[in-house]
Amino acid sequence: MSSGGVELTIDGIRVVVPTGTPLLEAAREAGIEIPHLCYHPALSSAGTCGLCVVEVDGKLAQACREAASHGSDVRTEGGRIGQLRRLILELILSDPPRDCLTCEQAGSCDLQRYAYRYQLDANRFLGPDHERREAAPREDNPFIRYEPEKCVLCGRCVRACAEIQGRHVLGYAGRGFATEVASAFRGPLTETSCEFCGQCLAVCPSGALSERGRRFTAGEWELQAVQTVCPFCGCGCPLTLHLAEGRIVRVSGGRDGFRLCVKGRFGLSFVHREDRLRVPLVRRQGAHTASSWEEALGLLADKLRAIRGRYGPQAIAGLSSAKCTNEENYLFQKLMRAALGTNHVDHCARLCHAPTVAGLAQAFGSGAMTNSIDDIEEATCILVTGSNTTEAHPIVAQAIFRAVRRGARLIVADPRRIELADIADVHLRQRPGTDVAWLNGLAHVILAEGLWDRAFVEQRCEDLDALREAVEPYTPDVVEELTGVSDADLRRAARLYAGAERATFVYSMGITQHTSGTDNVLAVANLAMLTGHIGRHGTGVNPLRGQNNVQGACDLGALPNVLPGYQRVSDPEVRAKFARAWGAQVPVESGLTAVEIVDAARAGSIKALLVMGENPMVTHPDQRHVREALEALDLLAVVDIFPSETAEFAHIVLPAASFAEKDGTFTSTERRVQRLRRALPPPGQALPDWEILCRLSTRLGFSMAYGHPREIMDEIASLTPIYGGISYARLEGEGLQWPCTSPDHPGTSVLHQQAFTRGKGRFHPVRHHGPSEPPDADYPLALTTGRVLYHFHSRTMTRRVGGLQEMVPEGYVEIHPEDASRFKLETGALVRVTSRRGSIVTVARVTGRAQEGTAFVPFHFADAAANALTARDTLDPDSKIPALKACAVRLEPVVLD
Repeated sequence: MSSGGVELTIDGIRVVVPTGTPLLEAAREAGIEIPHLCYHPALSSAGTCGLCVVEVDGKLAQACREAASHGSDVRTEGGRIGQLRRLILELILSDPPRDCLTCEQAGSCDLQRYAYRYQLDANRFLGPDHERREAAPREDNPFIRYEPEKCVLCGRCVRACAEIQGRHVLGYAGRGFATEVASAFRGPLTETSCEFCGQCLAVCPSGALSERGRRFTAGEWELQAVQTVCPFCGCGCPLTLHLAEGRIVRVSGGRDGFRLCVKGRFGLSFVHREDRLRVPLVRRQGAHTASSWEEALGLLADKLRAIRGRYGPQAIAGLSSAKCTNEENYLFQKLMRAALGTNHVDHCARLCHAPTVAGLAQAFGSGAMTNSIDDIEEATCILVTGSNTTEAHPIVAQAIFRAVRRGARLIVADPRRIELADIADVHLRQRPGTDVAWLNGLAHVILAEGLWDRAFVEQRCEDLDALREAVEPYTPDVVEELTGVSDADLRRAARLYAGAERATFVYSMGITQHTSGTDNVLAVANLAMLTGHIGRHGTGVNPLRGQNNVQGACDLGALPNVLPGYQRVSDPEVRAKFARAWGAQVPVESGLTAVEIVDAARAGSIKALLVMGENPMVTHPDQRHVREALEALDLLAVVDIFPSETAEFAHIVLPAASFAEKDGTFTSTERRVQRLRRALPPPGQALPDWEILCRLSTRLGFSMAYGHPREIMDEIASLTPIYGGISYARLEGEGLQWPCTSPDHPGTSVLHQQAFTRGKGRFHPVRHHGPSEPPDADYPLALTTGRVLYHFHSRTMTRRVGGLQEMVPEGYVEIHPEDASRFKLETGALVRVTSRRGSIVTVARVTGRAQEGTAFVPFHFADAAANALTARDTLDPDSKIPALKACAVRLEPVVLD
């Protein structure tokens, strides 16, 4: 017997398993499947179906509930075991309809499989007068169909909803023969807290639950499965596309099957929309007309050469994409630098996590998430700030819910009462734009009360005295005056965080999209170092990246000051290395950032702009300013999968392949590089972005010739130390987390374990300056923006999915009841929201979720664009990010004639 394990015999096979292992799992270790319906390895054991009955030393037991015991002899088949299972199956099948010929789960139904296995071709309990449940199928929501007559009442869906998702939406209703799974009072799921994650679908062993959209599209036996990665947020969820006749029929989760949200499971039908771009378009006489690739690329190359010849390479700029692959971002920056001769290349990270890259690099030496998503579950204290996690990163929220259920303490710092605040030990409701003050206040309390980790700081950090001096003025009473966070709450949060065995910071754009964004990140890093909560499992500083490949786009050099792997363009040795590999010189001076590129276009110094998979007309601040900039360009070329608000201004529009139509890799928020696999052909003449870039570069006289993206990754690995050990052959499993520096390196799940990337972690003194545009008499409310669960950025993807659009069809402004009374507004009323830059008309939502004195507008809706209101005038001095999370607005009721 091995240490900490038990040895037993199952069907004559010797098995050694850890103590406490259920017999059902022990049998799996021996390659033996014990039939079961109610059991699932990711859920608690219920023991309701009885199908997993086995004999243990001659006595009957349920394999899902009975733990393996040392020396026991287990039989899983034969004799009375088979008779009992057949009896149980007969009883179960005496009620459900036997419509396997038309059931969506035919071919993948566990109940059907077991009935075949035990040769259940007759049923003693069926007869002309036998009682049956009769209940009509329910389709009370856009996504899930429930057929109660097929339900075996195993309870998997009930437990998955509670234990995996933390929703507790489902339960049992009725009694006896009329029992069924239902929501409270049998109400529609759309009127519950259901998030339509589909975890219930993933665990259903019969045909009771199915996707509404797949009904009568294809049988399970007709489906082709392709493993790939979700194209939405930065969680990097593996998923499997199930296809038939060139269409995605359904989507299932990879790994354990659970790691999907409503967008990943039900939001991919945009791929098949009729309004996809299918041919190149060229503007002629003010209108876009169809063109050929030969003409469009020839025209684009000629115009780029002409502008470069007349104005120089610094008159050309490019915006790469967090939605495109690593390989495509690598080629985009290579095109800009080697083929066109400019470092004017950036992407949307400038508008979300540029302060993370800048701040964490200064403090730790590496500007990325320090730990893994699964690692969050090991924390004993979690501090979430600037992240509406349940809506923006639902899979991370799952990890937080599970940690809290196991006893972790939760601190939430957010002006809004987000859902996580409902289960938090402390909710700090700071005023927008005051994050440095309360973060410094936490450091002040930790130092004043002697809660800091002296040994860690002395051995692994530097410049503590500078931090101590900087936070000295931020006493709890001063912080309360600056932020609105009470003295008592601040002290309690400081003690919980500092006193935890393992504490982790989880944050997102709520603290980065400010003119003090880098200072906010540095203040977070200060706290992690001060308490020693870094470099271990269950600790760390964990920024949640908003898009599927925003991490990878940064990693691969789609930034104006660094080449792939964050190697600085100012370093002559780095430039020389890339020049040798590329056969072209790399420009010396750092380029313009995304916001500066738009400013320069408006001013006339940028003449040509290439945009790949970005939509600055919606994503950039001050929409009117962006419009003027795009109209001033001599050349605007857009590569995208749909017509966009930006493409309306383009001289040339090129049709691209979606995530499902190309190969490549994405890098998730946890630094995990994963394979994207082609499942479908692109529509019409659309091409993968990497092919478009290669064709364009070659026409510009700089040959880029690759037969497959794996060749591009090989080049990346040869030039990028943190990706040095990454190849397609090594990414066939769950991927690799960088740094992965050699072909035998296993990847890195936790950064900074023995030392920081820069050597010693450095404390940075930061000071509160307040929002760049505080409310005043003319604009009395502070506006903040963000995501909602059912949408992802602008209308390009999720707003083209019927079910998601049905859940949230329009934009809105969320305001506190006191402010609603003050402005004479009520829920559902039309309201004009006005800032110093523009105004939008939208719908009011009056709710206590909003903090008094603030307004919240989701940024997904072009017809009520939040960025028509936001400011670009003042930027964070380090990262050049604008204040997207804090500007001043006023509200006015809209009276219809």
